Amino acid sequence: MKRSLIAVLGLIAVASASARAADLPAKVYPKAPAAPEALYDWSGFFIGANAGGGSGPRCWTNSFAGGAPTIPSVSEGCNDATGTLLGGQIGYRWQSANWVFGVEAQGDWANLSGSNASLLLTAPQVTNQSKINGLGLFTGQIGYAWNNVLWFVKGGGAVTSEKYNGMTTATGVVFDQASETRFGGTVGTGVEIGFAPNWSVGAEFDYVFTGTKVLNFNAVPTAVLSRTESIQQNLVIGLLRVNYRFGGPVVAKY
Repeated sequence: MKRSLIAVLGLIAVASASARAADLPAKVYPKAPAAPEALYDWSGFFIGANAGGGSGPRCWTNSFAGGAPTIPSVSEGCNDATGTLLGGQIGYRWQSANWVFGVEAQGDWANLSGSNASLLLTAPQVTNQSKINGLGLFTGQIGYAWNNVLWFVKGGGAVTSEKYNGMTTATGVVFDQASETRFGGTVGTGVEIGFAPNWSVGAEFDYVFTGTKVLNFNAVPTAVLSRTESIQQNLVIGLLRVNYRFGGPVVAKY
C-alpha cells in the first residue's frame, strides 16, 4: 500500500512539472548581426592606360605667300583632323563621403590627320595637310560616387605636338612645312566603374581648345620663308580607360 501511494505521488509530480513546462514561452535565440555593406573606396594613387580617337577642324588663313603679304588675308579652307589616340594616365584621388576629388596627368601618342585643297594656292593646286602627333592633358577632377560608380568632370591645361605640310596636289610632293608645340585648355566628363577592389574601367569625352596661332612655313629643302598661315583649331576626343589604384581596400559600413 505504501509503495503504491509513493508511485501515485511520483506520477502526480511528473504531470505537474510537464504542465508547468508547457506554459513557459519558447526560448528565443538572438539573430546573427547583419553583414556589413561593402563600399568602394576611390582614394589613392592610380595609374592606367587609355585608347580612343579624336576629331577637330583646322582652318587656315594666309597672310603671306609668293614673297609678299596677302592683303587682306585670305582663307585657305579647313580640314578635319581625325584618327586614333593611345596612351596612359597617372593621378591621385581622395574621397570625402560621396564626393571624390583628384588630379591627373595624361599623355597620348596621336595619329590625327586631315587635308584640304587650298582655296588660294591653285596654280598649281596645293593641298594643306594637318597632323597631331601627341597630346597631353593636365587636369583637376571633381566627381560623385555611387559606391563603385563614379561620375566626374575635369578641367585644366592641354598641350599638343603638331606638324603641317604643303603639298603639290598632282604629285604629293611636300614643298613647305611647319611644326609646333601648342598650349591650350580642356574640359571633359566621364564615368568610371570599379569592378574589383583596386581596378576600374571607364569612358570619357574631352574638348580641347587651343585657339589660333600664326605659323611661318619654310620651303623644302631650302628652309627659306615660304608663307605665313594663321591656323585655328579645336579638338573633341573620346577615350576608354582602365586604372589600377594603389589605395586602401573596400570599406565596410555597418
